[in-house]
Amino acid sequence: MTSINLTRTEAAERSHLLSVENYSISLDLTGEDVFTSITVVSFTVREPGDTFIDLCAASVDEVYLDGVDIRDQAITLGVNGYDETPGIALRDLTPGQHTLRVAATIPYSRTGEGLHRMVDPADNEVYLYTQFETADAKRVFACFDQPDLKSTYDFHITTPKGWKVISNAEQEVSTQHPEYDTHVSEVDYPISTYLVAVCAGRYHEVHDTWADQLTHHPETPAGQPTELTVPLGLFCRRSLAPHLDAERLFTETKQGFDWYHRNFGVAYPFGKYDQIFVPEFNAGAMENAGAVTIRDEYVFASKATRYRYERRAETILHELAHMWFGDLVTMRWWDDLWLNESFATWSAVISQAEETEYTSAWVTFANVEKSWAYQQDQLPSTHPVSSDSHDIETVEQNFDGITYAKGASVLKQLQAYVGREEFLAGVRTHFANHAWGNATFDDLLSALEHASGRDLSGWASEWLKTTGINTLSADFTVEDGAYTSFNVLQTGAVPGAGELRTHRIAVGLYTLIDDQLTRFKQVELDINGASTAVPELIGVDQADVVLVNDDDLTYALLDLDQGSLDFVINHIDKFVDPMPRTLAWSAAWEMTRSGQMKARDFIALVARGASAETEIAVLERILAQAVSALKNYADPAWVTAEGESVVAKLLLDGVRHAGDNTDTQLAFIQALAKTALDEDAVAFFRGLLDGSEAGIEVDSDLRWWALTALIAHGAVEDPDAAIAEELTRDRSSASNLSALRARAAVNTAENKASIYGEAVSADNTFSNLELRHTIEGLTFTGSAELLNNYTGTYFEIAPTVWEAFSNEIAMQILTGLYPSWNVTAEALALADDFLAGEHSAGLKRVVSEERDRVARALRNREVDAS
Repeated sequence: MTSINLTRTEAAERSHLLSVENYSISLDLTGEDVFTSITVVSFTVREPGDTFIDLCAASVDEVYLDGVDIRDQAITLGVNGYDETPGIALRDLTPGQHTLRVAATIPYSRTGEGLHRMVDPADNEVYLYTQFETADAKRVFACFDQPDLKSTYDFHITTPKGWKVISNAEQEVSTQHPEYDTHVSEVDYPISTYLVAVCAGRYHEVHDTWADQLTHHPETPAGQPTELTVPLGLFCRRSLAPHLDAERLFTETKQGFDWYHRNFGVAYPFGKYDQIFVPEFNAGAMENAGAVTIRDEYVFASKATRYRYERRAETILHELAHMWFGDLVTMRWWDDLWLNESFATWSAVISQAEETEYTSAWVTFANVEKSWAYQQDQLPSTHPVSSDSHDIETVEQNFDGITYAKGASVLKQLQAYVGREEFLAGVRTHFANHAWGNATFDDLLSALEHASGRDLSGWASEWLKTTGINTLSADFTVEDGAYTSFNVLQTGAVPGAGELRTHRIAVGLYTLIDDQLTRFKQVELDINGASTAVPELIGVDQADVVLVNDDDLTYALLDLDQGSLDFVINHIDKFVDPMPRTLAWSAAWEMTRSGQMKARDFIALVARGASAETEIAVLERILAQAVSALKNYADPAWVTAEGESVVAKLLLDGVRHAGDNTDTQLAFIQALAKTALDEDAVAFFRGLLDGSEAGIEVDSDLRWWALTALIAHGAVEDPDAAIAEELTRDRSSASNLSALRARAAVNTAENKASIYGEAVSADNTFSNLELRHTIEGLTFTGSAELLNNYTGTYFEIAPTVWEAFSNEIAMQILTGLYPSWNVTAEALALADDFLAGEHSAGLKRVVSEERDRVARALRNREVDAS
């Protein structure tokens, strides 16, 4: 893979040898293909030795160490990538202060890494932004690119006339030159290189302020202000300006500030707080200090469900939490990446639930994040929450469901275990002790132990150093309608083996009264070992449904007893409260994935209960799961004979019975577009396009989904003409991306061959988002038969793809084009042969994960057919 793979050992040796005081960075952004970068680094060496500085560049024009030209030496050492020597060598360094000047010419990125450049097709405006996590600051300036070498920064940036630059600090702008502007800023607080941001272009901007009093706690450090005012900024492309709902975004941002200031005990540390919605962003957002970048797909130009708004709010609050946990106090090395991301996720959900309109955020967490974590934790690549991230390649693959969702679940469990106030007190102590520095999980654990009075070393070992998911179930006896014994059973991640953990759980008993399934008894307790008695339930009336992880306090699979399962199957829509209902949905889905429940039975359950689901986040998830069950886990013979019609009818009935232009209706339409169509569904989507479907407001996004579904089904006579016509209606970047998806969805052998070849070619000109949409279209519903021809091709090209592309692009291709459509023993054998060969650990991880998903599908199809 064409990335620079710094190791933890190299980073530790470098941080032992030196500290960094300042980077003075000059960037000339007036070019179209490349930019120039001049960096002057001031650093102090503690003892004699050799080291290196990181840089990825097309050419290096100057390298001066303390005024001495070492450029020739640097060039011979390969600055364009880590071959045998990682970067520009700095040899025979002596103790004391040093200055290094590096001038380089660097290409703009089209992959969302480094300095990304995008030309908006709507108006030809140019937009730039940086993305440096995990270690891509070296793609813009020469630097010691690791989190524990914090520094201050001075920027001098040259841009075309009229451009805006948004960075970590406010800009001073000179417009005196007739051909360009200069932007100067000083970041006078120490941050890691991966948290530096530069965004440039004629961004639309809106401003506001947040002001509040800081709540002081016993742990609040001396000298903290009692009142604080923070300037707030929102930025987006000009073509998206009419859709930027600034008032709502500012409201949610301020609510986050309110919660964090009330609970974190340390004032917001970075002066201003800008949020820049940027194009073609790989992740949801990035926590650059004082200048958060967010994917501009979160500026909704078409109708979006409340769930999308909820997810956006979670992202906003997640990044804001990072200002304290990640930016003010930063991990020493990427081993603690999980803590960075898990804490921000936990903070976002709890503040969302307690401070914003999204009061059921923990329900969404239980259904969405937990599902992601459970799936990741059952793959062969599962790893401990606190994992051994020995190099950057490993780190980049650990931005996964364990790092984010399982870690956040563990923190939620820890909060329940030590107590909410004790947990927050420990967090405040952690911030106070390590502000502006670097810290580890052990530092946080020590603060939590001090605040709670509990020894947490055993807990940490159980939860953070082990892998897999425990399963919890109820074991009870009943006489005369009441429990005579009640135990909670715990099994390990592997049946008959695996780690048994300490859990803080609640056992909830539910009964049907007046057609409503309501909780009438709850007991909260700590459990450990294989069986834990619950004496408080002896003599209590037998419940219709027992939930042994009521309120979703712990991270575990829920194995419903047969009576509860039967009752849920027939009455899932009767739960009054959305949390137990979503736990029941989650249990049913995990039982489907594990082969305990037939795919067709899960689909029937969704058909029975979806129309009554009140939580749009849960509805969207279970509809997607029903489509996935049909595609992956159902017996192909049943799918062809009945299944496709059953699911299409389920979804179209949902559209018809939902209220006009409601989120529920939109959720059913979007799910319908991604499944196999029957005649009624074809007629429905044609009606959306020609305007004959009454009661549905059809915007650009919905038109593209309708057209793509019809194209994939073979129901459009001239796809190219239809796509061209749609582009005349809307020339936005979103429309152009949708056109790429629609073209790739054309189900002819010639089209699939052309698109597949272009996607995997090292010479392809796709940006990261263009590639993502192209692969979505290539693998769209109905393409499996034609794509079977490329099963063997995948394993032939995978090593070349891994080496030829950056991490982001290689991962997109290798996960998106894995032959998951070929669910056969023969396809699994091809994967096994590949994995037996000599390949990098990162590539093998990708292939082994995808192979495992296909193996699960094959097993579940056999279950469904039995």
